[in-house]
Amino acid sequence: MLLYLTEYLARYESGFNVFNYLTMRAILGALTALIISFIVGPKMIKSLSVNQLGQVVRDDGPETHLLKAGTPTMGGALILTAISVATVLWADLENHYVWVVLFVTLSFGVIGYVDDYKKLVLQDPAGISAKQKLFWQSSAALIAAIALYVTATDEVQTSLLIPYFKDLSVPLGMFQVVVTYFFIVGFSNAVNLTDGLDGLAIMPTVLVGGALGLFAYVTGNTNFSEYLGIPYVAGSGEIMVFCAAMAGAGLGFLWFNTYPAQVFMGDIGALSLGAALGAVAVVVRQEIVLAIMGGVFVVETLSVIIQVSSFKLTGKRVFRMAPLHHHFELKGWAEPKVIVRFWIITVILVLIGLASLKIR
Repeated sequence: MLLYLTEYLARYESGFNVFNYLTMRAILGALTALIISFIVGPKMIKSLSVNQLGQVVRDDGPETHLLKAGTPTMGGALILTAISVATVLWADLENHYVWVVLFVTLSFGVIGYVDDYKKLVLQDPAGISAKQKLFWQSSAALIAAIALYVTATDEVQTSLLIPYFKDLSVPLGMFQVVVTYFFIVGFSNAVNLTDGLDGLAIMPTVLVGGALGLFAYVTGNTNFSEYLGIPYVAGSGEIMVFCAAMAGAGLGFLWFNTYPAQVFMGDIGALSLGAALGAVAVVVRQEIVLAIMGGVFVVETLSVIIQVSSFKLTGKRVFRMAPLHHHFELKGWAEPKVIVRFWIITVILVLIGLASLKIR
């Protein structure tokens, strides 16, 4: 929105041309989201506390988690507000990728909100049933997947790129819709499963989102994409503003969510952020790289699948508790130690993912 204002003002004062630079708007998007989080955060936390929208703790979880009962939840609304406002203010609103990613983020946020509302306000422990949740997630993901497919202008946008290899990709055609669906829904639920400790999910989201923003910048730039030997996707660079806003909003939320947390993001935040990561990865054609950089989310999800499968088939559990972060807690790791070590692992995985820009 402000892009159009600065373009108009640049006619009279050349200094406003600086706002035409994507990097400048990305920085401003991150700062805007961060400032919104700092301003709105305390008021939102107070409102959630007054309305007694507090966390419900699992009876079978670590005993230390009993202290978390009653902590304000649904803080993900703060993240969505900051991301949406910052993106609308600084992104090019004529870019369809921006609207697709915003649609995915907000639609999954609505699903998470309804789930949280039923659990916290209506006191329904089950929230939305698994079938209902999957139905609405699938509907939103398929709308986005079809929109990206029908607007694709070349084979690159419907091919699965293989990182670390030059000019190696798998043409998918219409199967790209399935891949898009899988990554949006899959990562939405993966982040939701990871969101079990203070700050555990939000910092990896910030790191991975920031890295995807860099991929968006080089993928949408003809010079950088040619130099690095990666396919050029026209218009994808604008997603960098969204990624920067997500990183800024995430850091702002972490200010209140860091151990011991003043607020939890709830499903409204976890489902939407995971879906956003999946959608961005599809736009910039880095689905496999997302799986690498978001390895913590992937492993947490696999731990649940393995645990459930093992118990159903053999009656035995592989881990002391799933998702995986609870396993380490029950082994005696203090919560901050689990959190920081998972952050460190994410930094390493993000660097490995970024290395794909040069190793080809």
